[in-house]
Order: sequence, then structure tokens, then C-alpha cells
Amino acid sequence: MSFDFSTAMVLMVFLSGLIWAVDSLLFAARRQATALDGNVRLPMLVDYARSFFPIFLVVLLLRSFLVEPFRIPSGSMVPTLLVGDFILVNKFQYGIRLPAINTKIIELGVPQRGEVVVFRYPVDGTTPYIKRVIGVPGDHVAYRGRQLWINQQLVANVDMGPFIGVKSASMQTGGRHLIEQLPGQPHDIITMPDAYSFDWEGTVPPASYFVMGDNRDNSRDSRFWGFVPDENIIGRAFFIWMNWDHGPDLSRIGSHIH
Repeated sequence: MSFDFSTAMVLMVFLSGLIWAVDSLLFAARRQATALDGNVRLPMLVDYARSFFPIFLVVLLLRSFLVEPFRIPSGSMVPTLLVGDFILVNKFQYGIRLPAINTKIIELGVPQRGEVVVFRYPVDGTTPYIKRVIGVPGDHVAYRGRQLWINQQLVANVDMGPFIGVKSASMQTGGRHLIEQLPGQPHDIITMPDAYSFDWEGTVPPASYFVMGDNRDNSRDSRFWGFVPDENIIGRAFFIWMNWDHGPDLSRIGSHIH
């Protein structure tokens, strides 16, 4: 179990509920009976626990089982996601997991090729990462000379011309803007012809996924540190609700992530 926000929320729900329950069972009746004017004053700790318990519980349930917000800190998913995008992640599409211990208790679905997923970085098991699923269990994936092959089939690209970035994405200006025709999920990518391209080839093992950033030459992904185990999956990124990168970008608010 890693100590993160979910763990903290579980502890706060437990402690506030425990304080409220112990007071109700052991002290509330005595306090009521000894009140001289009928106006019972709760101890400050009990008052706070009773007030915040439902708030903590609602936040825990929403973030653990429905949606969780994240902020994009890097440009590895440009042009799909930009630095400063605030996104929402669907927590139940890939199954219901218990908070803090991350054990899946209900199977609802699995990541599909082309979906953008948030997961815990396999190297440390805690840091949230976001990438696109390129290979699912059993797929043979090859990336050679900036060309993607899946199960010995070349994935075609449509060249959209030079990429022109703004704000933090301006570093990618001059790269090639392509639409990668991944089966079932065509999506935008960027390649930098003058950068070093890291090639890779292998077969995705069971209950694991091969992921890559859409900014192909500026992404540390499965080519470098390996596969993402299913137990590390947090959820599917689906919505941009705000962007702040040296100021707001209103055009990105309400965008769906494809």
C-alpha cells in the first residue's frame, strides 16, 4: 500500500467516523442527561469529526470509484494533451478497485489499444503517468525508424505537415504532425526527424500493456522501462476541464480526449 491521497482519505474517514461513533456510544447519552439547560455542547473534536466525516466519505467514494482529477506536468503527450491540461480520469471503466490497496474487486473492462490511460509508474509504483495504450496482451509490437508495427502489420500515418506549438508546446514546433492509424483509434502524434529515435521490439505479456507517448521523440515510456502491469492501471483519461500554462487557454475547456 502506497501512502497517497487515497490512503490519506481512507485514514481521515476512519478516524472521523471512529471519533463520532465512540462519542455516540459512550458519551452522548451521559452528556445529554447532565445538561442543565438542555443545550448540549459537543466537544470540539467530536463536532469536527461529525461535520467532516460525510465530506471525507463523499470525496473518497468519488475519487476512488468514479472520477479523479489530474494535471498534465510534461509534454510527452503533445499534441493530444498539453502541459497545464487539467483532466478527468474514469476510475470504473477498467474495474472497481479498493482505495489505498488498489485491489480489483469487480471486473468491468480492460484497456483497449489506442486508449489514453493513467497508471502508477512501474518503476516506483506510486507516481502517476499518462500514456497511450499501443499493445495489449499477446500483441507483438515493433517500433523501428519511427514506424510502428503491430502483429507484423505496419500502422500507417497520415502526414499533416509541420507542427506549430504554442506556449510550452512551442519546443515541438517544426516536428512532423502525423495521424497514426492505430486500428480502432486513429490519433495525433508528433515526431522530431532530427532527434534520436529509440527502437524497440517485443511481445506484450499477459495482464500487461505496452504504452507510448504521442510526442514520440520526447517520451519516456514502455520502450525504456517496460510494460505496465494491469494492477498499476488507475483509469482512462476522457475529459479536459481546464488548461493553465502561463495563463488560461479557454479553447481546451470541455475537450474530450481521443
